[in-house]
Amino acid sequence: MIEIGIAGKPNAGKSTFFKAATMVDVEIANYPFTTIEPNVGVAHVRTECVCRELGVVCRECVDGRRYIAVKLIDVAGLVPEAHKGRGLGNEFLDNLRQSEGIIHVVDASGSTDAEGNEIGISERDPVEDVRFLYEELDMWIFNILKRNWDRIVRRVSMEKIPPSRLIAEQLGGLGFTEVHVKESLREIGDFTKFSDAELLQFARELRKRRMKMIIAANKIDKAPSELVERLKKLDEIVIPTSAEIELTLRTASKNGYITYYPGDTDFKIVKELNEKQRKALELIRNIIKENGGTGVQEAINKVVFDLLEYIVVYPVEDENKYTDSKGNVLPDAMLVKKGTTAKELAFLIHTDIGKNFIHAIDARRKMRISDDYELKNNDVIKIVSSA
Repeated sequence: MIEIGIAGKPNAGKSTFFKAATMVDVEIANYPFTTIEPNVGVAHVRTECVCRELGVVCRECVDGRRYIAVKLIDVAGLVPEAHKGRGLGNEFLDNLRQSEGIIHVVDASGSTDAEGNEIGISERDPVEDVRFLYEELDMWIFNILKRNWDRIVRRVSMEKIPPSRLIAEQLGGLGFTEVHVKESLREIGDFTKFSDAELLQFARELRKRRMKMIIAANKIDKAPSELVERLKKLDEIVIPTSAEIELTLRTASKNGYITYYPGDTDFKIVKELNEKQRKALELIRNIIKENGGTGVQEAINKVVFDLLEYIVVYPVEDENKYTDSKGNVLPDAMLVKKGTTAKELAFLIHTDIGKNFIHAIDARRKMRISDDYELKNNDVIKIVSSA
């Protein structure tokens, strides 16, 4: 399952974002270090199910909305000099390395300082919080590299080992690959003569390639528009969000007061409310209509589909009825990396199916496809195997 980290300083709203996305009970309070141990839960990406396009009825979607599970990790709140072990820095960085993508929840209202303490609205530039996270990650990687850099240079010289291989081995536990290293080295120059400044730049290039993230400009229900616009001008994917409103809507829906599906831009009141409740919900309705939703579902979708470049594929056993062996229509929707081949899909389904792969069938076209056929979004595929 794809793992996505939820990062940010204390009181930016990341634990609220996590709870809204997963409905897992977590501690949410107005003080630093609320998240001490990482919270782990299941959220979902939302996509349009192919059932309607194919003219069949499946039981896996809700009115055409298909939700596919991903794992969210709400890591410890980050404070300045976390890379030196300050606060819960070591825990933060150790938890974050598990993540394939990161949602950086930023207080777009500017109402919390660098430590996460409450201050007045607009008293802090949220752009500084974005830079702050990058700087902490860069310094973390730099310090790891610095400890063994001289030894790496000597080994490359004496043993004629490619530097990309040695560096990737040193960083392997953090998810860095040899490709990440090669691409980053090209940006800097001769690694044998790196100054500290160049080594830091190398660390920065590595972080850009490995730790892909989007910015959730949170608290848009309170944030001045000029601060949100400042964030949008960054060379990043920036999604305005209100985790608090999403949590309110999800809770109201769970308790039967409204009908609301994550990612919708409106909701339907289905239970009698008192005047205070109705006014609160109407205020929320205006906010989400103005912003095209709460942004929470959009942020998760953006990470998975745009940043990490996953696509949705539907494996079936009967290419004519689009069913599994038990007659269930489109029972599975899998997230696979763009560029995944039909044979690679077979291995993802089960190792034995991959080992005994014969060929695959495009169920839409009822045509046999080659083992190196690159899957497309919403492909419906039958794997033929001798297993």
